[in-house]
Amino acid sequence: MEEKIRVLISEEDVNKKISEVASQISRDYEGRQVHLICILKGGVFFTCELAKRLTVPVSLDFMSVSSYGAGTKSSGVVKIIKDLDEPLEGKHVVIVEDIIDSGRTLSYLLEILEKRGPKDIRLCTLLDKPERRVKKQVKVDYTCFTIPDEFVVGYGLDYDQRYRNLPYIGVVEQNS
Repeated sequence: MEEKIRVLISEEDVNKKISEVASQISRDYEGRQVHLICILKGGVFFTCELAKRLTVPVSLDFMSVSSYGAGTKSSGVVKIIKDLDEPLEGKHVVIVEDIIDSGRTLSYLLEILEKRGPKDIRLCTLLDKPERRVKKQVKVDYTCFTIPDEFVVGYGLDYDQRYRNLPYIGVVEQNS
């Protein structure tokens, strides 16, 4: 069985929306430094593009967490694979994710990171699937696109480690 990728959001639309969200974050944090936490691996493409468009001072750190196996559904088990290198105390933190669906991963992360003493924490995502939300208390502050419940790839999102490098958001369709 092979996959076909249908374009859901074009590269042009992705770039336009990232610029809009970066402008909003820059306004919200005017006169302050923002500390971006990129959630690896999927968030790296979005985080880099977002950071380039911010007009406020930026520091950056990376975290790798997992709640997925090789399939297309969340396993429900969250584990930290790589923790942050820098302390968060007193920082204005924006967690940058590629996609938020069930909210399990972010709920777990928020609980851990809030204990590290940041001045504030906000969430920024390229894609949001609110109809899949299990953890309703996860509030997303900055969203580029709200999408339907389809399995998407591209712009950092993968299907079994493939398709991350697509410059657009696509939907995996199985061909028999």
